[in-house]
Amino acid sequence: MHRTGVSVVVMRFRFIPTLLLLAVSLPAETPSSLHGLPLVFQEDFEKGRERWQVTDEKSWTHRVVDGNAVFGINRRESDYRPPHRSPLHIALLKDVTAADFVLTFKVRSTRDTGNHRDCCVIFNHQDAAHFYYVHLGAKPDPASGQIMIVQNAPRRPLTNNTRPVPWTDGWHQVKVVREVASGRIDVYFDDMEKPHLSVSDTTFGKGRIGIGSFDDMNDFDDIRLYAQP
Repeated sequence: MHRTGVSVVVMRFRFIPTLLLLAVSLPAETPSSLHGLPLVFQEDFEKGRERWQVTDEKSWTHRVVDGNAVFGINRRESDYRPPHRSPLHIALLKDVTAADFVLTFKVRSTRDTGNHRDCCVIFNHQDAAHFYYVHLGAKPDPASGQIMIVQNAPRRPLTNNTRPVPWTDGWHQVKVVREVASGRIDVYFDDMEKPHLSVSDTTFGKGRIGIGSFDDMNDFDDIRLYAQP
């Protein structure tokens, strides 16, 4: 009996590394709801990018990198000229609008521009002159690293953030939470528990959702939108 007990213990320990390996290797499942909102849209770009409307077709490329399909910005300059100073590279979801929502996605900076590295999330977009966007710029100042509003005038910050965005060459996770009634806007970067940026503003309600950059280069993947249909 003593030998049998020892044998069982040894076998259990032999299986632990295998179980841990499986836990690390298996991809996380996409939840059907988040923050009480149902999943209404998901995109991994494996079937193309036809569900996206961009401001400049020449600046965006759908491609496969290391066997994985991504959609990204291929140059810093753009032929798009917005009516007011605001992001130059925008890809908006077609036929999808949202008021309250949670948006999650992965983003990778594809060119090291130092303090100029950034990506943007556009939301509650009414038209080219009325929308919010989050500017995740590496080095914050009044025009970078803030939650912005474009209201028929050049963009202006709603936040006064001083925390840098810790860009690297690898993939990063972003989440944006919006509640129209309360005005809540929370933006997360890698740390999904504590917002990197937060503000309250009720100017714009239901509108379009988009991704992009002010004038930098990024790849995007694994986009999930939770909202009321």
